[in-house]
Amino acid sequence: MTTATTTQPPASASVEPARPPYKVTGGRVLRSEWAKLWTLRSTWITLGLGLLFLVAFGLIASARYKSAITSGDHMDADFARSTSVSLSLFGTNFAQLALGVLGVLVTAGEYSTGMIRSTLAAVPRRLPVLWSKAAVFGVVALVISTVGAFVTFLFGSGIVSGTPAAMTISHAGVVRALFGAGLYLGLVGVIGTALGALLRSVAGGISVLVATLMLIPGLVSLLPNAWADHISPYLPAAAGQSMFAVYRDAHTLSPTAGLLVFLIWTALALAGAAWRLVRTDA
Repeated sequence: MTTATTTQPPASASVEPARPPYKVTGGRVLRSEWAKLWTLRSTWITLGLGLLFLVAFGLIASARYKSAITSGDHMDADFARSTSVSLSLFGTNFAQLALGVLGVLVTAGEYSTGMIRSTLAAVPRRLPVLWSKAAVFGVVALVISTVGAFVTFLFGSGIVSGTPAAMTISHAGVVRALFGAGLYLGLVGVIGTALGALLRSVAGGISVLVATLMLIPGLVSLLPNAWADHISPYLPAAAGQSMFAVYRDAHTLSPTAGLLVFLIWTALALAGAAWRLVRTDA
């Protein structure tokens, strides 16, 4: 007696659809850097300080000029020649430090915490990380600075109304100067981002930034006038300031030339950061 054994065919296993491979795109890297920027408390604090410096010091300078005019107090020659634009943009020198420092923190901060390893693991080509960080923060600094410059001028021009410094928004060169101030501060933020990626140190990046924008111009001013007049206009700070000057002095660059020189400095900083990012490990 034989028994036949029947075997049931194995049930076909359910096949899950394969997930599409993750693709790193420029848009995704930009969104990632945008999200990281706004999740940091330092971003809100430092941007707020930059805007506060720009507006507060501009209004204080305008009020001080108005007070000196009405009371007949003595003013030095440079302050006496001020315009409502130069008074309103007086805080640019202070705002550039806040925005430049935040730019350094955007990149060097990831190196100090070690988060840069996760970032570069997600974006193996590396360079899109640098371009995205610089673009995101540069645009944010540009927008905030431009809004601050226009707001300060609108209030500052009202303060100095009726004085020799009075100017309106319709005066030639005013709109160009206000946009130039916003562009200058936006590019300062990009330079800070590049210095942070190049030096990979918050302290080092801030030190180089302060030296470039403030210390080196002071040292150059100690040189003989024949040398200083040929060197100073091409320094980053002087070239940037010519971008938002309504009237051009004898030894300063035109707004267009100043923009080109400052763009060259920005490109050099980004090129150095890109070279180190590609050639050395995180």
